[in-house]
Amino acid sequence: MGIKDFLITPFYLILISVVAYLLRPIFSSRSTRKYFLPALWVKFLGAIALGAIYQFYYDGGDTFNYFTHGSVHIWDALNEKFSDGVSLLLNPGGEHPDDSSFIYSSQIWYFRDVKSYLIVRITAFLDIFTLHTYTATALFFAAFSFSGLWAMYSAVHKMYPNSRKLHWAILFIPSVVFWGSGILKDTVTLGALGWLTWAFLNFAVFRTHRFVAIFIGVLSALLILRIKPYILLCFAPVIFLFFYFNYLKRIKNTAIKMLAAPLILVIFGALGVAATFYASTGEYNIGNVAERAAVTSYDIKYGWGARTGGDGTYDLGALDGSWQSMVKLAPSAIIVSLIRPFIWEVRNPLMLLSALESTLFIILLFQLVARKKLGSQLKDPFMIFCLVFTVLFAFAVGISTGNFGTLMRYKIPMLPFFATFLLRSR
Repeated sequence: MGIKDFLITPFYLILISVVAYLLRPIFSSRSTRKYFLPALWVKFLGAIALGAIYQFYYDGGDTFNYFTHGSVHIWDALNEKFSDGVSLLLNPGGEHPDDSSFIYSSQIWYFRDVKSYLIVRITAFLDIFTLHTYTATALFFAAFSFSGLWAMYSAVHKMYPNSRKLHWAILFIPSVVFWGSGILKDTVTLGALGWLTWAFLNFAVFRTHRFVAIFIGVLSALLILRIKPYILLCFAPVIFLFFYFNYLKRIKNTAIKMLAAPLILVIFGALGVAATFYASTGEYNIGNVAERAAVTSYDIKYGWGARTGGDGTYDLGALDGSWQSMVKLAPSAIIVSLIRPFIWEVRNPLMLLSALESTLFIILLFQLVARKKLGSQLKDPFMIFCLVFTVLFAFAVGISTGNFGTLMRYKIPMLPFFATFLLRSR
């Protein structure tokens, strides 16, 4: 961050806010309108806070690597030889080019990692408009993340108009605001996941704007697939689980329901398996998942995660790359994602934020059970969808992380779904 951040960022802060104010009547209802601008502004606050924390607390990290060791070289190329800059913007990454743009690509740390380089390219493109200003560029990331979460909130609120706490569940979870607003992969995938949920609900529940929903859903899924395929790996099968319970719920006759249930289960189960295999590509191929989880967990716990996270490791037990070890550790992995770190495990202010949220989730879960609302929640197909996605995702990130600092960031896609399950009946 430098002097440009104080000169250019206020301009874009005002500009995006004005545009949002003009769009608010189109994308909100009378009951949701009051949350529109505050939800956008807290995302802006989260984006700026994230940059400040990474600069002054972590002394670097992913968000600055995308910017200072990534997009800056594309920015230099655009200024020095425009054609090289355009070439780098269009290049998907992986293999270094054999033309003059190699001078710049060889200095980009993430060039060989196509997932990370996509974030570099997005950042560099936005830099054209912000004159390579970190916080101003981060505002655009925050705005995209907000757009996806708002779309999800609007759809879920339409399903449950009498639920008064859904805005807290989807728009204002502190760790989602913080970790899902800056120049990070998580910000882009969180926004895309929100849009994918909107598209799914419009197609499957409201049955309106179906062609638009399919278009946005496909684009969102492809974006997630390019950056973090494991999110789609958890999301895809749950869609068909929703269809199963939704169709079953429509059958009123008990005898017909009992006869039809196995057939419907086979149909949607097969579609879910097919979707899962489609979403599992490359390093996230179904056959490699167990081995990949073990390698990733080790790297985060003892390698780059230990060097950059600084927030302590956790040990679930021996993960040897086999499915058997993953299944054995599944309960511990789900628990660590949902309700840890505990207060006594806190080592710094960011962990305290996560620990307080985890404590609140525990309280809300106990209240849900005490108020005897759990049974009614499990009769609702979308609540089943939220719960199963949460559990699958909690298992996926819990088993493969091993470091609380990294886990705090990786688990944010599941938190709006988990909080929606806990707060829908309130």
